[in-house]
Amino acid sequence: MNPTVVTLGLGYIGLPTSALIASHGVSVHGVDISQHVVDTINEGKVHIVEPQLDKAVASAVADGFLKASTRPIAANVYLVVVPTPFKGGSHEPDISYIQATTEGILPLLKEGDLYIIESTSPVGTTEKMRDFIYAQRPELKDKLYIAYCPERVLPGSVMYELVHNDRVIGGVDDAATQKACEFYQQFVKGELHRTNARTAEMCKLTENASRDVQIALANELSLICDKAGIDAWELIGLANKHPRVNILQPGSGVGGHCIAVDPYFITSEFPMESQIIGKAREINNYKAFWCAEKIRRSIRDFANTQGKAPSVALMGLAFKPNIDDLRQSPAVYIAQKVLQEAGDENYFIVEPNIHEHAYYKITDAEQAAEQADIIAFLVAHDEFKQLELPADKVVLDFCGVTK
Repeated sequence: MNPTVVTLGLGYIGLPTSALIASHGVSVHGVDISQHVVDTINEGKVHIVEPQLDKAVASAVADGFLKASTRPIAANVYLVVVPTPFKGGSHEPDISYIQATTEGILPLLKEGDLYIIESTSPVGTTEKMRDFIYAQRPELKDKLYIAYCPERVLPGSVMYELVHNDRVIGGVDDAATQKACEFYQQFVKGELHRTNARTAEMCKLTENASRDVQIALANELSLICDKAGIDAWELIGLANKHPRVNILQPGSGVGGHCIAVDPYFITSEFPMESQIIGKAREINNYKAFWCAEKIRRSIRDFANTQGKAPSVALMGLAFKPNIDDLRQSPAVYIAQKVLQEAGDENYFIVEPNIHEHAYYKITDAEQAAEQADIIAFLVAHDEFKQLELPADKVVLDFCGVTK
């Protein structure tokens, strides 16, 4: 019997989504281009770290409701959950993965099928894929249900939020919106908000641009406070006592596959209209550069005053606390920037959520804190908050670990 659902992409969103659907007794055929990913999942194991995901996948595979392959097969529902990277060195979004994935299922589509894009997409992508499908399969024109429904989950809470968060669902027509809502109602307890595809696409981008702008204010304040000799965390805490002020906490930049990326989908298409959004991206990118420069300055100051090169601990590589995801991580950028200009210093690279890295030797947090002369906190992992820091250490806290 053909599976009810094919998920195209088994990454940080595709795999949890597949496991969730399968946990409801729905047959799911997951597709990924990586044979390693496919083999891992078929063994009932996972290739990414996300709380509760390992148990959900193991159970779904054992029960026979989740299988993985490198090729799609016929189904009733197709979920596109593939990356949307940038083109070359630009910030122009590349929807070729979505198109290639769609092209791969063209021979399998039949009347009445539901096709949903969950990948973050530029405005108009769903309509482009509709036109592409109907150009290649004209006999299916207006006989498919085509919709867009972005995820809006937080790494570390994905399995919970896939169920409980509200979803925005936009079809290319009302019938598609209704069909997609009926599908998600089987698995989602949050409210389903109906709209059209273009608005749903823009909603996803707007949510992350909003977060980026809010973080940019906090990061800009941290730069001002550093120059003015003010504790930024104390300042923000006091400002937030105002009943209508809620400033976020500063960090070493902004990373991840959403907030550091999605605003560019707006600025690339609407450059003149997206002034605040574009400036927020500049500020948050600059904050990582500023952190790297401050570390280098501290290394030079230590060498000048102590007459020797210091040992330096770079604490954290993930893009946010308590996860293993390094995508678009400002901490990784900072580490690279600092090490590019390394002299005789000794470096400890610490990331408690991964065991090994392709380029860096990972050091235990306690060992690094004990042996380093300069400790730079790049990510506010919980493990770092438990460390005892001797008074003779030079501590650069870019993310509020010691506050």
